[in-house]
Amino acid sequence: MRARRSALAAVAVLTATVVVPGLGSPATAQQGNTLRIAVTQEVDSLNPFLSSTRTGTDILRATFEELTAASAKDMSPEPGLATKWEPSADKLTWTYTIRSGAKWSDGQPITAKDVAFTFNLMLGNETARTANSSYIAGWESVTAPDDTTVVVKTKAPQTTMTALDIPIVPEHVWKSADVGAEPSFPMVGSGPFVITEFKESQYTRLAANKNYWRGAPKIDNLDFVYYKNADAAVQALRNGEVDLVNNLTPTQFDALAGDGSITRNNAKGKRFNELVLNPGAATATGQPIGDGHPALKDARLRRAIAQAIDTKTLVDKVSGGYAEQGSGYVPPLFATYHYQPEGDRARAFDPAAANAALDAAGYTRGGDGVRVDPASGRPLALRLLLHSGKAFDEQSAPFITGWLRDIGIAVTAQSASDNKLNEDTTAGNFDLVYSGWNGNPDPDYILSLQTCASRPNADGKGATPDTFFCDPEYDRLYAQQGSEFDTAKRAEVVKRMQAILYDQAPMVVLTYDNALEAYRSDRFAPFTISPDPGGFIMNQQSYWGYYSATPQAQAAGSSSSSTLVWVVIGAVVVVGAAVVVVLARRRRATADERE
Repeated sequence: MRARRSALAAVAVLTATVVVPGLGSPATAQQGNTLRIAVTQEVDSLNPFLSSTRTGTDILRATFEELTAASAKDMSPEPGLATKWEPSADKLTWTYTIRSGAKWSDGQPITAKDVAFTFNLMLGNETARTANSSYIAGWESVTAPDDTTVVVKTKAPQTTMTALDIPIVPEHVWKSADVGAEPSFPMVGSGPFVITEFKESQYTRLAANKNYWRGAPKIDNLDFVYYKNADAAVQALRNGEVDLVNNLTPTQFDALAGDGSITRNNAKGKRFNELVLNPGAATATGQPIGDGHPALKDARLRRAIAQAIDTKTLVDKVSGGYAEQGSGYVPPLFATYHYQPEGDRARAFDPAAANAALDAAGYTRGGDGVRVDPASGRPLALRLLLHSGKAFDEQSAPFITGWLRDIGIAVTAQSASDNKLNEDTTAGNFDLVYSGWNGNPDPDYILSLQTCASRPNADGKGATPDTFFCDPEYDRLYAQQGSEFDTAKRAEVVKRMQAILYDQAPMVVLTYDNALEAYRSDRFAPFTISPDPGGFIMNQQSYWGYYSATPQAQAAGSSSSSTLVWVVIGAVVVVGAAVVVVLARRRRATADERE
């Protein structure tokens, strides 16, 4: 999420030449041929088997095709590398027909053998399952009887087989690669863009894939430029250093209203902010890890904390009204599967009730007003980890610490970088921590994050958990929903699962953010949004926003010799075939903004 920011920008005319430290030769660039995107989250990894953060997966979706794509219209599955798919009568065998004539960015043909290689690598290699293990956990075998046919056999019917969110990699590259290592550049991909350069905490540069089966993009380069915080990113947008930015704060979004060169987009988002309450971090085998406060294993305490948090105030005061109050684990954008507790199940903000519940549970107050855990004798003094530079965390933390103080819990807020938070949370070294996820049209993946199997091994590898929650009934329902092809029946099971999470409170869903974005409409024509209408440009379920990027000169059917821009960021300047850009970033970030 953060690491750096830009400093100087200078405008030259026509044939400016810039020497870029660390990038070799000088370069010139036309700003119209590069889409420069400001991001405030570091890349966790550019390894398609490891990345799970919003920024990392966003970049990788533009680089690696999947079997199916999410349509721009409604995010429903449509042909990607697979042109069609067909289940057997018992839904235990799925046959995919792979697109003929598609090529990798290096010119090699894409075949069914690449698909089978990717899936079998995941089946046989624990590290390769890190990001997307839930999709293949119930598979029995994968074969490629010929170059255009892939056959997947599952142990039980599986509803996600038409929406496998798994990047397909080239066998001729990865068969001799270390699956756990970071890739070399340029990467070989199949999407509309390929990753050509990466500088940690500075930038990621992608180039148009001339071999892309849908046709090459209208831009030459796609740069993800890292800024330490949203203020720096917005200033870069105003200055013309970048062309597109999202995750704006309400204040920033409103302040851009009067700028005639900038167009804003306010869309219903697919992500949420949550507060994770460490319910007892443990490995996949149940071995306790970390130093979380033992009292948080008590669901009564967790429920009291949840009841003491006023999500309406967070929506109004922190999100400026550009959000909805949190409740279920699946965001309301995906209405079919969204859970909204009603009646007696709904948990209203009620500090008095929270205090009474803690009194009844034996958490008596000490002389300083801080309650004491009756089991361990330790005061309820908790650490709240927040992401340095993230507006929501920093602005909501004073509210949360105050509300919890009112029920006898002392909370100390501690800021840390994405990387530090990732290390701490993976190791279970936290009490409370801010997090957040993007939901998917199919809820299976996000639901899998709360299963016992999502917990990592002792070395931190093997799976991606959200809260370390583990509940047998939840796991049973997870398996049930994954085999239910009747949407209404499946939705009922999914809502029962969310009811368990709501009641057990391993986390509190605080708000569902709107997607607040802005772009330089003096440079780029309107982007394809998804879903349409009312959707967003960045962090889509597929790559339509970036693939649709069209410089205004092209949109007008004319070519122009646009002004050359070079941007100096600190001591680093990034160049490209089309513009000189600035820093960006990378590194495995923590749960916040995870995909």
